[in-house]
Amino acid sequence: MDAAYVLVIILSSFLALFLLLSIILAILLIRITLQIKAVTDTAQRTAGTVEQMVKGAKRFSGPAFLVKTIMKQVKKRKG
Repeated sequence: MDAAYVLVIILSSFLALFLLLSIILAILLIRITLQIKAVTDTAQRTAGTVEQMVKGAKRFSGPAFLVKTIMKQVKKRKG
């Protein structure tokens, strides 16, 4: 065997190894991407829920609600 043949065999072996490693890495990156998508979807749903809760709480903490509550108490004491 000539040295060139040995070099071709070594290089092709490394090429096959790197090809296999790149396929494995691509599969792992796809899995991680899917997990990140799931996490962001969950975070988005949670943010939407919190936003709805804040809107609901804002209704009860506004000045109009406070005045309405005070007026009810005043009417109860007068009546």
